[in-house]
Amino acid sequence: MDLTQPTGQMPPPRPKNWLVESILVTIFCCLPFGIVGIVNAASVNSRYDVGDYAGALNASQQAGKWTKIGFFVGIGVYVLYILFVIVLGVSLIPHNG
Repeated sequence: MDLTQPTGQMPPPRPKNWLVESILVTIFCCLPFGIVGIVNAASVNSRYDVGDYAGALNASQQAGKWTKIGFFVGIGVYVLYILFVIVLGVSLIPHNG
């Protein structure tokens, strides 16, 4: 018998875990923020399954926050790279001579 919830009451819906988005941000955008997103995303389902709904919701919100931060930081880095290399002609490789 499950003692974590009152009888006859349906549990709240499972929060979004952001795992796929966090993995994509880690691969394509920003490794440190993506890893934080993955760690939080991985704990959403396990917290929900043991009945920690508030913890699952908090982990979901943190995963979403860090995934979005990583995405926008990654986009910013790509934009700056394009600005410096293509538009301004700055070379990242030193030339001899």
